Amino acid sequence: MNLIAEIKKGSRHALARVISKIENRDEDVSELMKTLYPMTGKAEIWGITGPPGAGKSTLTDRLTTDLRKQGKRVGIVCVDPSSPFTGGAILGDRIRMQSHYLDDGVFIRSLGTRGKHGGLSHATKEVVLALDAAGFDVVIVETAGVGQTELEVLKLAQTVIVVLVPESGDSIQVMKAGLMEIADVFAVNKSDRPEADKLIKELISMVSLVEQPQDAWIIPVQKTEATKDQGITGLIGNIKKHQTYLTQSGKRADKTKVFIRNEITDILAEKLENELTDVFASQKGKEILDQVVNRKLDPYAAAEKIKD
Repeated sequence: MNLIAEIKKGSRHALARVISKIENRDEDVSELMKTLYPMTGKAEIWGITGPPGAGKSTLTDRLTTDLRKQGKRVGIVCVDPSSPFTGGAILGDRIRMQSHYLDDGVFIRSLGTRGKHGGLSHATKEVVLALDAAGFDVVIVETAGVGQTELEVLKLAQTVIVVLVPESGDSIQVMKAGLMEIADVFAVNKSDRPEADKLIKELISMVSLVEQPQDAWIIPVQKTEATKDQGITGLIGNIKKHQTYLTQSGKRADKTKVFIRNEITDILAEKLENELTDVFASQKGKEILDQVVNRKLDPYAAAEKIKD
């Protein structure tokens, strides 16, 4: 395919077109991904999540600046909770990251969740693969927010950075939100504010209280002030330590298997959804639906008839 050949040559325009095809679920997406997949598997994938207002975009901007100084090429995927065309959070992301837009070593794309309850659409995962195939050393996925419905970042990223601020509330609520289960690194941002040290101590205490195997990763807690570019070097250091841990412990392969399993599941679910849309649009589907509405057929029996 010409687009893939252009991507291999470093064409940002070709990459943007492929990502648009992925996001719009064009009919040639499967063929594109079949061609791109053998080119993947080299990028580090970082997930950045945290409550709205925690400074995730500013932190992503500072991490990118530091990585570029190291000569790393960085792909950034900003996930918007509604649509990639509604403005709002996306515009804010672009303003905060505008210093990188003319940098050929940085590629920034905003994506919508497309109503996906996990906060990350199927397209998001495939855009990450496309950026990996395009030769970016680090792909950063910044999610819209956190909570039980945002935990899919764990299935996507190798290293998950959970960004909190002193106003994030009692650390017990943090545990309830499931963040202790997904965090590989904690970043307490806006740490010049009151209560920051208290939150840091509580997080460190919570990490120490969790029973772990002897060789388990101990979640570090890093103090940052992204707007002042403070703590960024330390944060990257902790992320690198986690990446090294993944390799040495063999857990990188486990993370990869989770990612691939999730991708295959999404592919099958998408195919099934498309097939069901066609069935309900057919005469047979309409008749079955009418039978259920008229109580001549129950939903389970209807599902069996459709399956057959």
